[in-house]
Amino acid sequence: MFEIIFKVVLVVLAFLMIYNLFRAGYMMNKNEKNKPPMSKYIGRRVIISGLIVLLMAIGILTGLITPNPKPF
Repeated sequence: MFEIIFKVVLVVLAFLMIYNLFRAGYMMNKNEKNKPPMSKYIGRRVIISGLIVLLMAIGILTGLITPNPKPF
C-alpha cells in the first residue's frame, strides 16, 4: 500500500513541475508589473525536480521502486 502512495506522490510532483513550467512561460509572455516574476515559477520547478530525484533515489534504495533490469 505504501508503494502505491509513494508512486502517486511522484506523479503528483511531476504534474506540479509541468504546471510550473507552463506558468513560467505564461508569465514570460505576459510581463505584467504587479504579478510575480517568472523566476518564482522556475525556482519552484527546480526544487520539485530535485525532490523527485531524491524521492526516486530513496525509493530505489529502499526497494519501493524496482528499476527495469533490461530496458532494451
